[in-house]
Amino acid sequence: MRRRDVSCVEVATAALARIDRLNPVVNAVVDRRDPDTVLAEAAALDDEAAAGRWRGVLHGVPQAVKDLAEVAGQPFTAGSPVFRDRVGLVDAPHVARMRAAGAVFVGRTNTPEMGFGSQTYNPVHGATRNPWDPTRTVGGSSGGAAAALACRMLAAADGSDYMGSLRNPAAWSSVYGLRPSRGRVPGVPGFVAQLGEAGPMARSVADLAALLSVMTTGGPVGPLDRADPLDLSSLTAADPTTLRVGWLGDLGGRLACEDGLLDLARRGSVDVFSGLGATVEEVVPPFDLDALWDAFLVWRWWNACEMAPLLEPHRSELKPELVWEIEQGLALSALQVHRAAAVRAEWFRVVVGLFERFDVLVAPATQVHPFPVEVTWPREIAGRTMDTYHRWMETVAPWSMAGVPALGMPAGFTPGGLPVGVQLLGPPGGDRRVLEVALAHEAATGYARAVPPVAT
Repeated sequence: MRRRDVSCVEVATAALARIDRLNPVVNAVVDRRDPDTVLAEAAALDDEAAAGRWRGVLHGVPQAVKDLAEVAGQPFTAGSPVFRDRVGLVDAPHVARMRAAGAVFVGRTNTPEMGFGSQTYNPVHGATRNPWDPTRTVGGSSGGAAAALACRMLAAADGSDYMGSLRNPAAWSSVYGLRPSRGRVPGVPGFVAQLGEAGPMARSVADLAALLSVMTTGGPVGPLDRADPLDLSSLTAADPTTLRVGWLGDLGGRLACEDGLLDLARRGSVDVFSGLGATVEEVVPPFDLDALWDAFLVWRWWNACEMAPLLEPHRSELKPELVWEIEQGLALSALQVHRAAAVRAEWFRVVVGLFERFDVLVAPATQVHPFPVEVTWPREIAGRTMDTYHRWMETVAPWSMAGVPALGMPAGFTPGGLPVGVQLLGPPGGDRRVLEVALAHEAATGYARAVPPVAT
């Protein structure tokens, strides 16, 4: 488009046509904007380009923002009947940056109700289906974004991640989803470092880095946002022969995992690095992981308290898991929150120590393969009962608590053709390191280049 080989209008027209064809199968893009309005905005960007004004890497690129981020003038339901008629008043910080860089917004991407749960379904827009097998879930909460990417309806997409919401759907779509370092992408301008982070998704590391550069340009917004600039220019693949890679696996048998999943995840990740010359070592963090899980629950319940005003007037409209989260939050004491904060701080110290031994860590991004879309969450894995609706995603929780960059990365496919993914983890602030290591893996595998059946 910058060379004027193709116009913004032509690109938007093609994207809208592809969404028309494939979205009925996967239900990834919701609350679509009027096509004439979209094309008019694309035409205005063509005019800007003709006049010599180029906004940036998203100039004329169709985008659909996850329905948990506010976009001025667009529906903002968060997948909840409580907000079925809500319309955004302002752009969230990262959305404003996407708009300034020339994005053409075509709609929203689907999410679970209020973003709670790693399965994208809600009573407003329904369920998002997996492009590799539409009878199965694509995960969540950035499930709509991941499915849209896998179907080539979008070139890149924003998402967010509290408990794997960028990593889990990336794994089940064979795309990339980066949860950046804590505060790297500006969010709510508050004084509490909650666990939610906005981040990019894409089908290549280069595209992921391009969108991340847009989302991070402009410096901090809130008091806890990172102030150090992130230089993503001249990204080059890391030299695998110099890498020290730690494989976390099931954390020494702690995590219940579906039969065969760990072998597939290892074969498609650390075994690849080992074959390229990296040093790989199995590692279990020296920490009380029961205490860490309990602290994670406190942080999550505390986060849910912001929705407490919705509980009594709308209890019957909210999903049961969300009601449970809010009620648990309302029962917390200040002492419980204080103790959870102390556990989190000590865990951070241990994680920093791990990255003195290793350049990157690798862990499975999920503990099960994509399950039937009608199932809300797995009650049992390998004969072990899940005691909460999110215990089946415990593999991602430690790294949310640490605030380190965590990349959901493709790691191959099951014999039945379902995607498998891992988390590539770097030290605090090490977003560039993670991307450069991912470039080496991408060059050796090319997993994300595979096209799902519904998109062929």
